[in-house]
Amino acid sequence: MSKIVCEICPHRCNLEEGQVGICRARSNSGGVITSENYGLVTSLSLDPIEKKPLYRFYPGSYILSVGSFGCNLHCQFCQNYRISMADKEEAEYVYMSPEELVDRAQKLVDKGNIGLAFTYNEPLISYEYVYVCAKFAREKGLKTVLVTNGYINEKPLLEILPLIDAMNIDLKSFSAEFYRRIGGGLEDVKRTISLCADKCHVEVTTLIIPGVNDSPQEMRELSTWLASVDPEIPLHISRFFPCYQMMDKKPTSPDAVYALADIAKEKLHYVYVGNI
Repeated sequence: MSKIVCEICPHRCNLEEGQVGICRARSNSGGVITSENYGLVTSLSLDPIEKKPLYRFYPGSYILSVGSFGCNLHCQFCQNYRISMADKEEAEYVYMSPEELVDRAQKLVDKGNIGLAFTYNEPLISYEYVYVCAKFAREKGLKTVLVTNGYINEKPLLEILPLIDAMNIDLKSFSAEFYRRIGGGLEDVKRTISLCADKCHVEVTTLIIPGVNDSPQEMRELSTWLASVDPEIPLHISRFFPCYQMMDKKPTSPDAVYALADIAKEKLHYVYVGNI
């Protein structure tokens, strides 16, 4: 049987029968690209919307946050590596149909829940599940949020965007070399931000790692570009703490984070500092 290409993300994995892609969550099954993690939930929690982080989208509300396993990037500093770097055999999960998940979200409306947030691992590698859940959520008057690395092809992104109400997109660095090291592409993520900015509510997060992406020049370039898309896009600048394969790094100093935030504020209307 011939190979088949997965068209969800720019990796475009060319998979043989039974082979799983780089993301650990999409495979060639009988000549069809199949989501290995369809409905397989590893994490479920009712969180404040600010935790996503989304500060200017229904502030003060809650959202039912759901995660699965797998990711199409390989960040050595991933805080959720136990699920993002896991495959179907390694992850612990329960199956929840789209109807069951949306019903769970609806039952939490009286506790301040506004909908579903797909987060914790990369949600867009669970594309089919997210799409169906978002469609059902929209029919029930619920919101759908994505917390994503933004590494997705344009066609599937444009197909799902009408069902998405808000996104927090990681802009991990403004360096193409940085993105090559984690198995992604800066221009792909920039395109995602640009496409989404006028179609749903978008906020952006950058984690500051000492000696890696913490230069004033890089923040100046990042914030200037983001302001060229829309100066009202909120930017969340967060502090790194040692984890996963970066245990040798020291935490980012609060002073460094605040200094970079001051640079970003020269171009952007809303800049927030987190994890201090």
